[in-house]
Amino acid sequence: MTSPRFLPLAWTLLKQHLQTQKEAVADHWNYSSTSGFVLTSLFNHSPTHLFLFSIVVLIYVLAMTGNVAMIFLIWVDSRLHTPMYLLLSQLSFLDIFFTSVTVPKMIVGFLYGWTSISFGGCGAQMFFFMFLGAAECLLLALMAYDRYVAICNPLWYPILMSRQVCCLMVIASWLGGSLNASIQTILTLQFPYCGSRKIAHFFCEVPSLLQLACADTAAYKKVLFVTGVVVLLVPIAFITTSYALILTTVLQMKSAEGLHKALTTCTSHLTVVNLFYGPLIYTYMLPSSYHSPGQDDIVSVFYTVFTPMLNPVIYSLRNKEVSGAMKKVIRKCAATRNV
Repeated sequence: MTSPRFLPLAWTLLKQHLQTQKEAVADHWNYSSTSGFVLTSLFNHSPTHLFLFSIVVLIYVLAMTGNVAMIFLIWVDSRLHTPMYLLLSQLSFLDIFFTSVTVPKMIVGFLYGWTSISFGGCGAQMFFFMFLGAAECLLLALMAYDRYVAICNPLWYPILMSRQVCCLMVIASWLGGSLNASIQTILTLQFPYCGSRKIAHFFCEVPSLLQLACADTAAYKKVLFVTGVVVLLVPIAFITTSYALILTTVLQMKSAEGLHKALTTCTSHLTVVNLFYGPLIYTYMLPSSYHSPGQDDIVSVFYTVFTPMLNPVIYSLRNKEVSGAMKKVIRKCAATRNV
């Protein structure tokens, strides 16, 4: 039989063991908090990767230039002071900061080897990435509503899309993005990170960071999936409904000019929606079994670098008002130089 003296001794040893494990996990978490993480460089220093790095930097510069130019054109041309272009200027504004959250750190890491990032810096990068990405998702959905009102209810457009309504839309997209980012960042950073400090990605993104957590993240991954449904699938359903109603109205139009104008503005917006939502659905909605570090890097580069560069190009090439404003500014600059 078990000695009565053995039970208190066993209980004491068990408590000491649990306390030791708890302190070990806390130490590991504090270690991650103080020393931070190491990001994987997207490129090595081979000739091929040097060429690809140069392409990414060029695209980043073009994205910044194109979006700044779009905001400038909308600001200086009074003909573009309409709700549609106000929302478009906000899209460019978000794109400027969205791509700047990740690309400059990647450039510095490649050129100088500074691939480490502090725990707080990783949290900040993750917050702003989720904040700006979710805000852009919501803004694209609101832009679909703008097109729906303009085409299906043109007489009500000045009322339904007044300047005050546009400002509320912009504020709603920013608030929704900040709420989404706050929830996901807080929940992600609460896990203990006691394994490798090396993040298999070129920036701090939630799925990559969760792979380093030394705790059960299954419940949180379900929360992540639900937030993905709210931020991605609900706006997609809203956009799809808006364009189904728009298509019904467009098919009933008798004016060829009105039909062409409606299709032009709608196809531009739909192109941007597909380019932005597609990679995000792959990253945040598909199970981890469908992912690999190489594929995740390519997809992330696409929606953090390529899409922000393509947005102003798509809207300027397929929009007569924007291209007209651009030509007007160029003529003014040329006239000023001649004088």
